[in-house]
Amino acid sequence: MMKNILVRADDLGYSKGINYGIYESVHRGLINNVGFMVNMEDSIHGYELIKNEDVDLGLHTVICAGHPISNPELVPSLVTNSGEFKPSKIYRSAKEDFVVLEEVMIEIEAQYLRFVEITGRKPDYFEGHAVESENFVEGMRNIAQKYDVPFLEFSFEKEIVVFKNSKLRPLMYSQMPNYHPKKILADLIESDEDKIAIPMLICHPGYLDEYITSHSSLLEPRMYEVEMACDTQLIELAKQYQVHFVRYSELS
Repeated sequence: MMKNILVRADDLGYSKGINYGIYESVHRGLINNVGFMVNMEDSIHGYELIKNEDVDLGLHTVICAGHPISNPELVPSLVTNSGEFKPSKIYRSAKEDFVVLEEVMIEIEAQYLRFVEITGRKPDYFEGHAVESENFVEGMRNIAQKYDVPFLEFSFEKEIVVFKNSKLRPLMYSQMPNYHPKKILADLIESDEDKIAIPMLICHPGYLDEYITSHSSLLEPRMYEVEMACDTQLIELAKQYQVHFVRYSELS
């Protein structure tokens, strides 16, 4: 009996090093869902690398890295005095949600339209990057509904989420100490099938470069996840256990 596991790679476009790592994870590995950041300097570089690969491509909406696509004057709650997005540490330290819903919807829609402009199609799924803000989530939900794109619900507490009509169990371990992604995926492959929800392993594969090492707190685990995705023994183990690596577009 076939077992379903969903594995996703986030952050395409973040930097050239990240782009090359995601390309390897797709081209030689088992990744078949990729979250695309469309507002970064290396967004086009990332898309050009994977545009001919057989993957589902989602909009990985960003409000804490790079610059907004919309006019910064229209989204003052999201930007610093220099016009860049406020970094994630500001969101983490905030005692209340300072994101203004009307403003964030302007930026989310601009990123959606940029995605369509770059790729020539709608995203296969719609979700967001690294910010725990209810207004951000509500804004994405509203724009996804406006353009009839399936929204991947957030679960800040890692509870089961519903995508279309399918239940998914979010799993993200990259910030944990002593992180061993190969073992985590092997355990998922060999474990009894989850009868309630499809395991959704959220990864951030990539190689380190100057930009990412100076702009992200997630570093070495990215390289380990490239190795995990491309590990031939894990790929053979998945075949042995009849694992199907699910795409978001397959879900109903």
